[in-house]
Amino acid sequence: MKVSDILRVKGGTLYTVTPDESLKRAVETMAEFDIGSLAVMEHGELVGMLTFREVIDTIAKNGGSVGEVRVGSVMDDHPMTCTPETELDEVRPMMLERHTRYMPVMDAGVLMGVISFYDVARAVVESQNFENRMLKAYIRDWPEDEPAGEGAATPRAS
Repeated sequence: MKVSDILRVKGGTLYTVTPDESLKRAVETMAEFDIGSLAVMEHGELVGMLTFREVIDTIAKNGGSVGEVRVGSVMDDHPMTCTPETELDEVRPMMLERHTRYMPVMDAGVLMGVISFYDVARAVVESQNFENRMLKAYIRDWPEDEPAGEGAATPRAS
């Protein structure tokens, strides 16, 4: 399964913010749309990611407030990315290794979407459920053993 399969199911809605946007406004956007990340875009290019991790860290450092902080000063300015053709078996260890919950999907410098660790986990579970259903159907349709005497060895009584 590829990242493009997740994007196809997720749809094409992208939530973005600029680096000079106030963190307060970015948090309001995240709350309004019930999302955990915003892609940070400048002049049509991805320049970072803002996730609830950076927001919480900022609030902790500022005594419970976001203050007048700008997105660009707290965003992850080197987010790990993947392409639509990346296999999920490659994405999972990448996300686990860097404790990344959100990953931008780039295709030739164009942001195609953002996948979350939840999206990846859900896709893996759905794939496994499908495989389990197919295996159970195969087992149910398993051919019966050949009756004794038709080429099968029969046990002898002692």
